[in-house]
Amino acid sequence: MKRTWKTVGLGTLAALIVIQFVRPGRTNPPFDSALSLDSSGTVPPAVLAKLRASCYDCHSNETRWPWYSAITPVNFLIASDVNGGRRHMNFSEWRLMKPERMQSRLGNISDEVSSREMPLPIYLLMHRDAHLSDADVKLISDWADARQDSMAVLTGAGGN
Repeated sequence: MKRTWKTVGLGTLAALIVIQFVRPGRTNPPFDSALSLDSSGTVPPAVLAKLRASCYDCHSNETRWPWYSAITPVNFLIASDVNGGRRHMNFSEWRLMKPERMQSRLGNISDEVSSREMPLPIYLLMHRDAHLSDADVKLISDWADARQDSMAVLTGAGGN
């Protein structure tokens, strides 16, 4: 019985070592900063700072890849979350969106932050600086709602 456990243990250790060589891409695609949310001139510095601390790792091309993102199988989860976040909304490509889509995304920002669905709870476990206080949530939501309303006036589309 001891020999079986030893064999299983060594086999498991060998598998863990081998899978470290299987890695998803951890990239930060190049981007034109003139197309980012930062350059839009519509985001107050306090809001931008909160978005950078709480959202940009998954929703921009400026991901800060932590040390544990190099360890399989955790790296697959992180890469999947980042790629999904970028596909849904990418602050690095903000100004490439049509105004109607920007309006929609602003509504999403307000809704997701207000309902505490974003940042994801699993992300918050390892990123204490990403936690949003009630005041932070109000700051971001108020900005997103106001920006969405001002865009509705400009585009002639309905607001909230």
